[in-house]
Amino acid sequence: MPTVHVFARDHINTDEIIPARHLTTDVEAELAPYAMEDYDRTFVRRVKPGDLIVAGADFGCGSSREHAVWALRGAGVGAVIAPNFARIFYRNAINNGFLALECEGIVEAFQDGDEADLDLRGGTITNRRTGVQLTFVPVPQFALDVQRAGGWLEYMREQENQAAQTQAHSAKEHTHA
Repeated sequence: MPTVHVFARDHINTDEIIPARHLTTDVEAELAPYAMEDYDRTFVRRVKPGDLIVAGADFGCGSSREHAVWALRGAGVGAVIAPNFARIFYRNAINNGFLALECEGIVEAFQDGDEADLDLRGGTITNRRTGVQLTFVPVPQFALDVQRAGGWLEYMREQENQAAQTQAHSAKEHTHA
């Protein structure tokens, strides 16, 4: 059961998600200890794998650094849910197989520490404390496949490997016919 970490302010920028002074690596495990450091120094000690961030509008505004997604994913965040996202953060999230879910009214529906039920295919999130359920556009299977693969590049490598295996299998069948 994921715990919700509420960052209710609008316009949380990438410098707050991962401060520029820590951009000396692209390794998630090395970025993770600094996730949200300038917003909440205790966050990385509290977050558990699969936990959710609920945030205000325009989350991830600022620079285009992918490090923001990597730091959150490295810290164990399963998804960020906000009314909307800065487009470059949203695109980086998709490309890196990280869930950025747009949901109106999310900040008002949760308090820090609440537990949530998240149904990606059904497009709902439910606050277990209050029973309040909100809807968002369900995550398409394609996006779930990219997430499962670990990002767009990894997904494309899987697709290429599957195509090569199918082609090799087809060629083998034709030579034995």
